[in-house]
Amino acid sequence: MGGDITVKSKVGKGTTFRFQIQVNVANKTDVEIEQNPRNVIALKPHQPRCKILIVDDRPTNRLLLIKLLQPLGFELKEAENGKQAIEIWNEWQPNLIWMDMRMPVMDGYEATQIIKGTTKGNATAVIALTASVLEEQKAIILSAGCDDFVRKPFRESIIFETMKKHLGVEYIYQQETPAPTASELPSLTVEDLQVMPSEWLEKLYDATRALDDDSILELIEQIPVEQSLLAEKLTNLVDNFQLKTIRKLLESFDF
Repeated sequence: MGGDITVKSKVGKGTTFRFQIQVNVANKTDVEIEQNPRNVIALKPHQPRCKILIVDDRPTNRLLLIKLLQPLGFELKEAENGKQAIEIWNEWQPNLIWMDMRMPVMDGYEATQIIKGTTKGNATAVIALTASVLEEQKAIILSAGCDDFVRKPFRESIIFETMKKHLGVEYIYQQETPAPTASELPSLTVEDLQVMPSEWLEKLYDATRALDDDSILELIEQIPVEQSLLAEKLTNLVDNFQLKTIRKLLESFDF
């Protein structure tokens, strides 16, 4: 990255690491923020069934994409290197290939160049999967013939949107109910707290007296899923620095 890193260490005192790199200040408008991505639950009916080839030398990486795409009804095949990918592509003619770029035997660069070097290869969208964050690597990947690229680790929504972009598929999205805002949550009551064991309540009381936000949040994580509203109420109070409100309610209990 064109920078420098140094270290200074003294026995019994500690160690200091410093680094310097060349950076530019980003404009706020250049930063892409995904707001409330919609959850894909199915493909819209009356669409052609697309064939997807997943190429990665790591079985866990292939399994991740398989578990993501299989429930939607895509036809899937997998390969563990570029050589296998070319063989499957030649026989099966997938509509899209998720191509890992670093693999043994034959990497994604060479496999993509061979596929895209043919007339029928232009009918297959090849999307690179890469762990690289360098902008120079993006140019190399696209020059190899890839139609697009997705960085690892990826978000589920990015996978679906990339496939929509290159295949034209349409999805059915889950209708999500927005979470209640702080003002919409009902107030915390003594009755709400009574569902929890006395030992837990005592620990919560001690944490509120000590103004220990971290301990309170750890205790909130122990609340059963069926009491999620209680967890939301307590978290809201913690986020808004209302520990006194929690403590006052807990004072009615006999510890």
